[in-house]
Amino acid sequence: MAESVDTNDTPQKPGQNAPQQEPVPVAATPQPPAEEPTLEQQLAQVKDLFLRKAAEFENYKKRVEQESATVFRMANEGLVLSILPIVDDIERSLKAVRDRPDNDPFRRGLELIHQKLQKVLEMQGVRPLEPVKEFSVDFHDALMQVPRHDVPPHTIIEEVERGYTMNGKVIRHAKVVVSAAPQADESPTSVDDDHTETGRS
Repeated sequence: MAESVDTNDTPQKPGQNAPQQEPVPVAATPQPPAEEPTLEQQLAQVKDLFLRKAAEFENYKKRVEQESATVFRMANEGLVLSILPIVDDIERSLKAVRDRPDNDPFRRGLELIHQKLQKVLEMQGVRPLEPVKEFSVDFHDALMQVPRHDVPPHTIIEEVERGYTMNGKVIRHAKVVVSAAPQADESPTSVDDDHTETGRS
């Protein structure tokens, strides 16, 4: 019986099974030791850190003061708004008794109360809005419009309730009545026409 020949065997190349040599490690280059910061450098670092922390604290302090001032201002504004209707009532009462003598006890009492309230409000930066003729949404609330021929439209013809500012900010708009342009069929009758009609009768 013939022996089988292994055809899969391939001739080995020279040095194929030779043991591989391990790479020789390269010696690390020695690093110079880190230099210790000098005393001046340490002091500069500490000073820089101190200045940063001081600036952070100052910003925090300002923020807290602003928040506290805002809360205080809002609380004062609410208190002032609750006092203003009392001032309105006193001013209406003063108008009702203005025909009384100057030495009238009731009139004098109202005037003293009004003066004291005005002084307290002024100490809080509260000022009444000056009456003007031109309507402005920044300062006025229009309760109604009345057609008028004698004044331009959007002219304030009556102040129903006085407005107030507090430290320059409007806290209550003035309630007013403003004029409106008359309709075409509302042309006024002139004085000459009245006299003419009277002369014809």
